[in-house]
Amino acid sequence: MWSHLERGSSPVDWCESNYSISPVIAEFVNTFSNVLFFLFPPVLMHLFQEYSKFCNPAINILWVLLMVVGISSAYFHATLSLVVISTGFLVMHPAANAFALMTLIVPSIGFLFKELHTFLALFCWVIDRLFCDAWLSIDFPYMHGVWHILIFIASYTALVLWAYINAVEERPEQKPQLRYWPRNDFELGVPYVSIKKPYNKQDLNI
Repeated sequence: MWSHLERGSSPVDWCESNYSISPVIAEFVNTFSNVLFFLFPPVLMHLFQEYSKFCNPAINILWVLLMVVGISSAYFHATLSLVVISTGFLVMHPAANAFALMTLIVPSIGFLFKELHTFLALFCWVIDRLFCDAWLSIDFPYMHGVWHILIFIASYTALVLWAYINAVEERPEQKPQLRYWPRNDFELGVPYVSIKKPYNKQDLNI
């Protein structure tokens, strides 16, 4: 099992040249393109405080899972070794990592006419795998890094959409609304679900 922790132990290697930028990080751009998985979940936890308190606290588990995916992906691209979670019972293979992210975007299929991040992300993932020589010829072997950014946007968009639909169906009396941070009139901001009339069910019995 410890062999999975060794550098270069993974059979999967992406288009970016290894150790070309840093002598200690195998795929530098592919590693640091996971930064959104670290920065945004804490922000989303804050924005979804009302939703978590009055609708569904399980939303915070999903934000944590995004961070876990980002950590495992960054570890893999930095070392080209299979990711082993510290508890020792879960091995996250990079292919499983990609599959987990793709499944997050399924609920947003009906939203794709407005949100093109999913299509663009899948496109970047495929062309990085199939046309690596072409990208190397123009010195831009970083499409997998672009995939990381776009698939995060698609994933959290799908989760926001799911949270909104869940709130509308389960708590319509609380008037859930889709809003954007930092300004609600800026639709390129970060979407989140706001509760216009927040209260707990037990408050109705008082």
